[in-house]
Amino acid sequence: MAQIIIKNLRKDFGNFTAVKASSFTIEDGEFFMLLGPSGCGKTTTLRMIAGLELPTSGEIFIDGEEVSQKPVSQRDIAFVFQMFALYPHLNVRQNISYPLKSQGMSKANISAKVAEVAQILGIEDILKKPVGGLSGGDRQRVALGRAIVREPKAFMMDEPLGALDAEFRERMSEELRALHDRMGATTVYVTHDQLEAMQMGDKIVVMNHGSVEQFGVPQQIYDWPATLFVADFIGSPSMNFLEFSGEISKGDTQVALSRQVFGIPAQLQNAKGDLVFGVRPEHVSLDDNSEYIGEIMAIEYLGTTQIVTIKTLNGVIKARISAAKIVEVGQNVGLAFDPQTITIFDKASGVALLSEANKGVLDHG
Repeated sequence: MAQIIIKNLRKDFGNFTAVKASSFTIEDGEFFMLLGPSGCGKTTTLRMIAGLELPTSGEIFIDGEEVSQKPVSQRDIAFVFQMFALYPHLNVRQNISYPLKSQGMSKANISAKVAEVAQILGIEDILKKPVGGLSGGDRQRVALGRAIVREPKAFMMDEPLGALDAEFRERMSEELRALHDRMGATTVYVTHDQLEAMQMGDKIVVMNHGSVEQFGVPQQIYDWPATLFVADFIGSPSMNFLEFSGEISKGDTQVALSRQVFGIPAQLQNAKGDLVFGVRPEHVSLDDNSEYIGEIMAIEYLGTTQIVTIKTLNGVIKARISAAKIVEVGQNVGLAFDPQTITIFDKASGVALLSEANKGVLDHG
């Protein structure tokens, strides 16, 4: 397996720039997620790492070797795609063994490796079956088997679970992560599904319009988003945003929005201009003593919790509260925010002014 280093990677298609000066490092053995909406540049980045696209500029290092201009065959990479790309005229065993036959490996070694992979994936009982009659989950296992049988330096996966239904998708995501952990593989995985990325990834790069918006571990990206885009894209429901124009003096710990007051992080000093205050729904609480008042517009029950949509003078806020709390549509409620959980953004640039992602580790106490 291998460390992968990306330095100032750029890809132009004519006058269109698909990837803009991206830089990040994928450590040996990591399960690394490239996350973002359609058209953000994540698949193009994956294809450049793999050698399917040559970058316009920048460098790609795999296991210490610069490979940005080398063909796919010289990178020792295996692929798993959303569409399974299996050979329909071959059975499962023949599909898995095909890469090894292409390498000229002996029949005895091929048989041993296929048996080992089939055991890992739990598909020993379908080795003789044609792939055309298999379920989506089994076909994806076969595609995985064909990739891992080669024992490459790294795996490139482009939304490999996207064609599966919800039940198979959840099951396969658990199996894929468990397989990764057993193999200790370096895996680069493209997805637009933030839940999939947060559940499976060791590290995540969030991309938007060809640029890296944030790079870090899932918890850091969720708790301290570096930009308004990340704050809105990550989370279900996404972060609440309240706009504020003015100046926060040094040492202030409270701010008034429409004559209603709530606390802010004490570390934020001398911020001014058009600001956006962001707070996650689970960090909004209902407080009868609060001066910040809103009216409940909707209630969504989710078993142990409920999402309460509240209209305020500064916009609509969603709060995730216990399902045991009795509330009604039309009810006026006081809202409280924990200052330690607030992220503050510059409205014009969209960049967080107070965030562990771009300010280093701070004491939010």
